Amino acid sequence: MNIGQDIIGATTDIFSTMLMMDLGVGDPLEGAGGEVLSNITSMLGLGGDIRGMLAVHCPAAVAMAITSGFLGMDVDELNEDVKDAIGEIANMVAGNLKVAFAGYDMKIELAIPSSVVGESFRVAGMQGARRVAVPFDMEGGQFLVELKYIVNS
Repeated sequence: MNIGQDIIGATTDIFSTMLMMDLGVGDPLEGAGGEVLSNITSMLGLGGDIRGMLAVHCPAAVAMAITSGFLGMDVDELNEDVKDAIGEIANMVAGNLKVAFAGYDMKIELAIPSSVVGESFRVAGMQGARRVAVPFDMEGGQFLVELKYIVNS
């Protein structure tokens, strides 16, 4: 399993096909991470052979640019449309990962995404979980796709 490459493939596929956007890709980061600079985080849970949480962390400018791409119109505030759009990105990335994990003969189920918006918050949990996070660059800034997971034996 190469979770970092799976995240990269899942994310770049969505942005190229759904939003017609090319992304720059940073090196996958493993292990405990530093502070994530984000104004919106959308996350959803995974259950089954792999349990965990997938999160998409975005600064406001990036989240609004992604939403503008989805809606085909300018978005200039963090509103419900932005929460929905970033939640849908998280959902689609997780869906692509579900397909990738099936290739490893691992079955997972996905929860419904939730979004958090604010100036100062921290997403924690999953004691003992592995962590892989991949930074992506696009016009407007950088965002992070993170997977915290435990492989059930």
